[in-house]
Amino acid sequence: MGWFYGFKLPLLINHEGEIISLKITPGNTNDRTPIPELCKNIYGKPYADKGYIGKKLNEKLAAHDVDLVTTVRKNMRAKAMSVFYRAMLSKRYIIETINLKTLHK
Repeated sequence: MGWFYGFKLPLLINHEGEIISLKITPGNTNDRTPIPELCKNIYGKPYADKGYIGKKLNEKLAAHDVDLVTTVRKNMRAKAMSVFYRAMLSKRYIIETINLKTLHK
């Protein structure tokens, strides 16, 4: 085989489930690559899963006043996190619902 046809659809949504930003990328693109472009016109604290942890990514986002909130991986030292941030991270399943609604339209 050795080939793959596919794409990824990274989305940025607000607290009401409305799509703020999206980008279509090839399937072999690193998940962190489109994030700075998606976050270009926002500020604040977007929430993401562990796959988006990266020092370079955090530095790029910090330059635009964006602080990416993630949990830590098993091999990382625990960090202090507010109860609100933990609650918001537990709501990440909402993005999967948005993806399904978008694909079925």
